[in-house]
Amino acid sequence: MLNANKARDDIEEILKRKEYQVYYDHPKGIIETWWDKAKEWIATQLEKLFPSFQSASSASSAILIGMIVMVIMILAVVAYLLIRNVKRNRLLRNQKPLQSVKDRNWTFVQHIQEAERLKSLKDYPGSTRHLFLAMLLFYHEKKWLEARIWKTNWDYYDELRKVNKQNADQFNELAQFFEDVTYGERNIRPEEFETFRTKIKNIMAERGVEGIS
Repeated sequence: MLNANKARDDIEEILKRKEYQVYYDHPKGIIETWWDKAKEWIATQLEKLFPSFQSASSASSAILIGMIVMVIMILAVVAYLLIRNVKRNRLLRNQKPLQSVKDRNWTFVQHIQEAERLKSLKDYPGSTRHLFLAMLLFYHEKKWLEARIWKTNWDYYDELRKVNKQNADQFNELAQFFEDVTYGERNIRPEEFETFRTKIKNIMAERGVEGIS
């Protein structure tokens, strides 16, 4: 019995030594410390909002996890939208609406007539393209921009901004639709086409141009 007690005392003495206590007293890592502080902060806020809520400490972990998941989802959506816009802007910068000499040599009235013909055939993408070119060449005749085969819609937008910012913003909106239909192979619905066509019609009508019924 005496030997057993002595052995127990020896073991307790050994376990009190520094090299053994380090396993119990090791400092927490940065992530673990941050996590504990975050849970503590959320628990404090919950207790302030709901004084009668007894499980604020345990609930804070679930809430914190939910917040992290939500932030990750928001960042993922933002990243997706940024990447999509960058790709789209690159496409828009490289595409030239006037694809041939014929496109440039036609008058805006001829483009309107061709747009109306294609509309009667329900060729909405083709009609959209000629309507947009009609607007572009109309602005050219007004000397608000200079239509050239090598220019992109960004070039035209920059030129219009120097003349009339409101017209430039309207042009940019219509150019985005035109780009999506012509280069993005967007499936255009009849009602979308009619909205686009009406906007072009209004631009022409405001300046006394006939041709779009």
